[in-house]
Amino acid sequence: MMGTGRGVGAMAVAAAYVVVLLSAAILVGGADKMASSKEWPGRVRKSSSVLSLFNMREKSKFWSRNVLSHVNEDFDVSKEVGREAKANYTKAGYLGYYLKLEEIDSIHIPIPINLIFVGFNGEGNQDIKLGQAELERWFSKIDHLIEHTRVPQQGESLTPFYRLKGDGTQRHHLPLVSNTHYNYSVHSIEMNDGVTRVFERAIIALSRREDPSDTKPDTEVLWQVDMDSMSHIFSSFISFLELDDAYNIIVLNPKRNATRANYGYRRGLSEEELRHLENDGDVKKKVLQSKRLHVSNTLDKDRYQKPLYARHPMMKFAWTTAGHADTGHWVDAYNGALAEVEKDSYGKSTVDSMIHTAQQILADHSEEGNALFRALKDGKPTNLQADCLTNTWVGKQRWAFVDLTAAPLTWGPTVGGEGVRVERSLPSVDENFGLHSAENDGASEEEAHEALQKMVQDRFILFEEKEDPQQHAVDMLLAEIDVYEMFYFKHCQGRKVHLSLCEELRERMSDVKTELSSYSDELPEETQRVKAVDALKRIEEWNLFLAPVVKPEAFSLSRDSFLAHLASTLSGSMKHLITPSTADGAFHYYEKIVFQIYVITQEKLKNPALLPVDVEAFTGSLKELVVPPQKVAFSVKKVVLSDDPPLAMAFSVARRAAAVPVLLVNGTYRSSNRVYLDSLLLQEQLQRLSGFGPHSDLNEQGRISLEVPIFWFVRSGEEPLFIDKHYVAKALPDMVFVVQSSQPKWESHLQCNSKVFHWDLSRPMKAAVAAVGEHLAGLVETQLTYSHAHQNTAQDWTWVAGSHILSCTTKGYQVSSFQSDAIARSYMVTALDESIETVNAAISLLSKEGTCILPIDLQIAGVIIYRLLILCENGHEGFEINFSIV
Repeated sequence: MMGTGRGVGAMAVAAAYVVVLLSAAILVGGADKMASSKEWPGRVRKSSSVLSLFNMREKSKFWSRNVLSHVNEDFDVSKEVGREAKANYTKAGYLGYYLKLEEIDSIHIPIPINLIFVGFNGEGNQDIKLGQAELERWFSKIDHLIEHTRVPQQGESLTPFYRLKGDGTQRHHLPLVSNTHYNYSVHSIEMNDGVTRVFERAIIALSRREDPSDTKPDTEVLWQVDMDSMSHIFSSFISFLELDDAYNIIVLNPKRNATRANYGYRRGLSEEELRHLENDGDVKKKVLQSKRLHVSNTLDKDRYQKPLYARHPMMKFAWTTAGHADTGHWVDAYNGALAEVEKDSYGKSTVDSMIHTAQQILADHSEEGNALFRALKDGKPTNLQADCLTNTWVGKQRWAFVDLTAAPLTWGPTVGGEGVRVERSLPSVDENFGLHSAENDGASEEEAHEALQKMVQDRFILFEEKEDPQQHAVDMLLAEIDVYEMFYFKHCQGRKVHLSLCEELRERMSDVKTELSSYSDELPEETQRVKAVDALKRIEEWNLFLAPVVKPEAFSLSRDSFLAHLASTLSGSMKHLITPSTADGAFHYYEKIVFQIYVITQEKLKNPALLPVDVEAFTGSLKELVVPPQKVAFSVKKVVLSDDPPLAMAFSVARRAAAVPVLLVNGTYRSSNRVYLDSLLLQEQLQRLSGFGPHSDLNEQGRISLEVPIFWFVRSGEEPLFIDKHYVAKALPDMVFVVQSSQPKWESHLQCNSKVFHWDLSRPMKAAVAAVGEHLAGLVETQLTYSHAHQNTAQDWTWVAGSHILSCTTKGYQVSSFQSDAIARSYMVTALDESIETVNAAISLLSKEGTCILPIDLQIAGVIIYRLLILCENGHEGFEINFSIV
C-alpha cells in the first residue's frame, strides 16, 4: 500500500492535463465550430499497459511538459512548417484523434503471493513428492489478473438467513467490476523435511483430547491442537523467511500419526472442557487462582537468529526449494522449544493439559481471557461459546494455512446457502494417493491365519462329498485361487507392514501356476483343459501377491485430479481472503475519523458510571480499522429513551415483530417470534432529528474528516432484540446500528461439525466492529464475492476460519493484516476508479470536439496553454479557467 498516495496524485495530474487540453480546444476551435468534414474514426481498444495510464504512441503530443511546451512551437516556425501543422490539425477532425488519446481500460496493482508447501518432498503423508515442474505447471496457472469486484446489494429472499444485508438502495457510484485489476505474482516454495518434522512434532506436542472425560483409546477420539501456540510457530516461520510483506498461504501435509489420526485446530477451550470446568469445583478454583500468576508460553519467543545472508523469495523469485541450509537455524531453535513443551507436558493427564491451557488464556489478559474469568466467577463457563474445530486458519499477520492431513471438518449455514464447507471440500491425500485405508491395516498374523482358514473351510465344503477329487483337480485349483483373491484384497493389498502369510501365499500361487500349466496340456477332457487355460490367464492378469502394476495414466489422472483440486482451493483464497470484494459504493480516504458512539438504554442506570457496554474494548478494536496516517477521535454519549422523547418515538416507530422459520442442526423445524428494528425506518427517523446526521469536512486539498455515528441500543429483559430480523449490527451509508440483549448464548443459523454455533447477544462486539468496517471501507464477510458467471454474489466458506472480525467459526474480533490491507486497498481502488471515470469523460469530450482555426494569435494561445500546464505541475489543481474569447 506504499504507492497509494503517489498513484492517486498521478491520476489527479493526468486529469489536470486533460483540463488544459480541453482549454486549448476552446481557444483553438470553440467559436466558429468549423469542424472538418473528416469523420471521427472508430477507435480500436488495445490492451492496457501496466506501466502507463494511457495507451500512447511514441509520437503522441501528451503527458510530457517538454512535449506540450512545443505545441506553440508548431506555430512559431517558418510559414511552411506552420502550414503543415495547421493542415494536420484541421485534417484530424477531432481533438482526441489529433492528440491520439485512448480511454483507460485498466490499472494493474501487483500482489505478491507465496505458496509454501510443507510435507510434499516425499516425507509427508502418503510420501507425496512434488517436483518443480509440477509446481510450475499447476500453481503458475493462478498467476493471473483478476478485477476488483463489488458485491451488489440485495433484498430479502426466500432464504432470509443467507441474504446480503441490503439497505434498500442500489448504490452504483462505481461499476461492480472495477477498472482496477490485481496482478498476482504467485511464487511456490517447497520446504525440506526438517521443516515438516517441526510441524509434525508441534501437532503432537500441542494437541489434547477434545473431551477430557472421554476414556476411549487415543485412536478413537478427536484431538484439538492449540492454535494460540501454533500461531507463534507460523508467525516465527514467516518472519524467519523474511516474507512478512507478502501474502503467504501454507499448505501442510504432515505424516499421519497412528494415535492421533483425527485432529483439528482450535483457539481456546472446547465445549466439553467448559462443561468440565463448570462441574468440577476443584479444577475451577485452581484455574481462578492462576489469574494473577504469570504463565508464559514457551513458543512465544524469538528463538532463532536471522541468517547473515539475504537468500529469500522476496529478493529473487528463483527460490523454489528450501534446503536445510536455508531453514536450519529455525528448525533447530523450534525443535529445542518443542522439547521443552514435551518435557513440561510429560506425565500430565488430559485435565492437567486443559488447566494449563485455561491458565494461559487468563494470563494473556485478552478479551477471551477476561470473558473466561467472568464466566468462571459467575460459575457459568458453559455460557461461553467454544470456537469451532477447523483444518484451515487465517492468522493475525499475512499468513494462512490449510492442513490436508487433519480430520475432514465442516462449517457454514445449517440449511440453505452455498459454498459451505463439507467433508470433501479439501482435496484428500489418502483418497488420491493411498492404496488402502488405515482402518484395514490392523489385522495381525494370527488374525490373518484364522481368516484364511475360515475362507478355506467355507469354499472347499463343496468338494467334501466328491468320491474322486482327482477328477476335479482344476476345480480345486480354481477354488484355491478364489480364496487367495479374497484374502489378498482384504489383508494384503496396500499394507505398508506386510504379512509373512502374504509372502507364503505368493510362493503357493507360483506352484498353482505351474500345476495349471501342466493340466492345460495333459488333461484328457477338453472342458477341463479350457478351465485350466482360463485360470492361468486369470492369475497372470491379476498378478496376485506380486508388486502391483499401476497404469501410468491412472496414476497421472489421480495425481492431476488432486493438484487441480488443490489449485482451485488456493485460487479461492485470492478472491475471498487476499483481495476480497467490497460492498457496493464509493469509500473514500479521510485524514481523520471521528467515531460518535451513542449508548442508548431504555431506563436510567442505577450506577451511571458503569456502562453496560465495554467501550474501552470497542474503541480499541475500532483503532485497528484506521490505516496510517489516519487519525482517530472518539466521543461517547449516554442517552436514555425516557429522557429523550423524539428518540424514543423513533425507536418505537422502527420496532417490529416477525415470525421467522428456523431449522435446527438436528433437523427440527420451529417458528421463532422475533422483535427487531427496521433499519430503514430507524434511519429515516434519526435523519430528521438534529445532531444525529453524518458530517464530513472537505476543502480544496481533499477530504479532511468523517464523523461516523454509531447507535448502540441496549435492551434489557428476556426477549432479544435484532436488526432486520436476523442481525445484531448493521452498516448503513450514513450510520451504524448495534443492538445488545441479555442472552449470552443464542442459537444462530450457523453450525460447525454438526453442532450449532451460538452468538453472545450480551456482547455483540464482533458484529459491531465488522459493521463499522463495512461502513468505512466496504468490508464484507469473507465468504462473499462477486461471480462474473452469475453476475451476482457467490459464497465460499473455506477461508472464514480464524480469530478475526469476519470469521464465523470463532468469537474473536481482531483485525488481521488481511483486513487492514483490504481497507487501505478499498480507499485506493475508489480513488483510482473515480479518477479513471473523470479522465475517460474528459477524453470522451475531446474526442467529440472538432478541430478548427480561430482568428487569434496562436502564439498567445500556446503561451496560455504552457502556463496552465506549469500551474498543474506545481500542484495548483483547484484553479479555475475563467476567460472568454471575443
